[in-house]
Amino acid sequence: MSAVAEESGEVRSQKLDAEGEARRRLALAQIRQYPDPVLRMRAREVESFDGDLGNLVERLEHLVREANGLGLAATQIGVLRRVFAFLPDTEQDPVVVVNPTLSATSEERESDTEGCLSLQGVVIPVERHVTLTLEGKDPSGNDVRLELEGLPARIAQHELDHLDGVLILDRTTPEARREAMGLLRPQPILVR
Repeated sequence: MSAVAEESGEVRSQKLDAEGEARRRLALAQIRQYPDPVLRMRAREVESFDGDLGNLVERLEHLVREANGLGLAATQIGVLRRVFAFLPDTEQDPVVVVNPTLSATSEERESDTEGCLSLQGVVIPVERHVTLTLEGKDPSGNDVRLELEGLPARIAQHELDHLDGVLILDRTTPEARREAMGLLRPQPILVR
């Protein structure tokens, strides 16, 4: 490969990275950020499996991918409906669960760090169940039952918390919460 070909390859990959970052920023601009009050509200059950739900599902799937997230709840885009999209496997399409519930959880719990698309820059320890059974409906109204463990179980619990108005700030240690609040607090702008 010639130096010119390598150089043009670098430019192309940088351009794609810049485009990807632009898409990510656009997606993040559509996701509610702390302290938006909707993030503290409990979502309502979905009763109609119709076109409106289909549009919400498409938007969630699109935004979770574009924002480079692992999950996204409807409340994070200002819609108080019990729906979330998540990526139990990053090589596959997002899985959408409507009216999700945990029907079983392991006694074993594990602490690991979590971030959140609605709390940019915050990564804090959160204790979660290691395995669980998630039940709900798919976007067509069919029953869904998922046996999850490890990271997929953690993501599902995180997104379910969002539907109940609970944030990772509520599930961490007091020290980590103080640190996170320091990052989230608006900084004064000093003008000379």
